Amino acid sequence: MARSGYLTGKLLIASPAIGDPRFDRTVIFVCDHTEEHAMGLIINRPLRGLRMPALFEQLGVECAIHVPDRPVLDGGPVDRDRGFVLHTKEFDAEDSTLSVAKGIGLTATKEVLAAIASDQAPRKSLLALGYAGWGAGQLDDELSANAWLVADADEALIFDDQLDDKWARALNSLGVSPARLSAQSGHA
Repeated sequence: MARSGYLTGKLLIASPAIGDPRFDRTVIFVCDHTEEHAMGLIINRPLRGLRMPALFEQLGVECAIHVPDRPVLDGGPVDRDRGFVLHTKEFDAEDSTLSVAKGIGLTATKEVLAAIASDQAPRKSLLALGYAGWGAGQLDDELSANAWLVADADEALIFDDQLDDKWARALNSLGVSPARLSAQSGHA
């Protein structure tokens, strides 16, 4: 859960000052943030040509129900072969689900895929390959450089499939118009 001074359970919204094309116009759900590190999933960038049913088939996940034809997301540039499922807490694998926010968990085991492919599916979920990671102090430095805006997480925004305008909608949730953002920061 979010702790004072840390951003677990929050959204990071890339500003034009991000300076890294891998994160241009991204929205990241922060799954873990401590003094030593931070980890999150990009929630608005689909992997081209990879949908959940195809990935389930590739992984040999037996499907008792029709798996939703949803995109698999590019969760970030780190460990791109590793899968993560961000989901509502109807599913909770005791030893492998990390509680990241009220009602939201993160699971990186095949158990959650089996649940999604059965009648035990969480109410809402997203599947991402890879993650965004920061070392000690790195995210704080990026925040100080105005690379990210921080917003409260909204379940509807996190889990919807309208990926093309999710960045703009996340900014709008802060009352910020994307057209008014600049890569230049000012000093008073």
